Amino acid sequence: MLYWPTCALNPKETHANPVPFTRGGGRSLNGIERATRTDKGFWSIELTGIVVRHGTGSARAWNALRTGLNGRAGLIVVPAKSWDTAPYASGRFEPRVRTVHDDGTPFSDGTTYSQGAIDIEMAEHAAIGSSVVTLRRLMAADDLSGIRFSYNHALYETGPAIEVEGDLWTVPLFPSVRATIPAGASLECDQPTCLVRLAEDRGMDLPQGKRGFTEASVVFVEAVDHWNDLAAA
Repeated sequence: MLYWPTCALNPKETHANPVPFTRGGGRSLNGIERATRTDKGFWSIELTGIVVRHGTGSARAWNALRTGLNGRAGLIVVPAKSWDTAPYASGRFEPRVRTVHDDGTPFSDGTTYSQGAIDIEMAEHAAIGSSVVTLRRLMAADDLSGIRFSYNHALYETGPAIEVEGDLWTVPLFPSVRATIPAGASLECDQPTCLVRLAEDRGMDLPQGKRGFTEASVVFVEAVDHWNDLAAA
């Protein structure tokens, strides 16, 4: 599986938007159509303002990704930057920190590991297809509505709270749960990601200008078929 190399190809903006799927029964005689919500839908993620400098590692990274993806056939994990809605306990951006194990020791090679500032877990088992889940707030803002998180690179967004009991928040979810999330699972809220495909086979075409660099954009869509295949297996 490929991962978007943010260090080499850092987008100026990330547009992660849900694409809902509603059903309608056709227009009535007065021209009005009633739309009904479904548990379907997918994510559209556009990375814009990516500076690709010719003759450098960023240009080679772009080419390598393009070849690895081979159009819409390939899968890649991309960042779904959501710092503007991330539920930081302080109410403002907090960077990830380097830390050690609970007993004060690092890994065997002396390195530490990265830990997010936000700590939210799935309070109850979330089965495939669930559109309502219960979250447990451990270290986060008081409000868990309208936040984004990912689990195993499946991206989710919460809706208005249905019920709040202490640190337990029951919320609707977009999209419906892609793969089982066990109770107690830690959710990635600091730097959520999404498993996607190119929206078009030629979505990574890159012109070679005379300025020595190109500012590129690329559009991805969530790899819903991947999750469907896993669920059917």
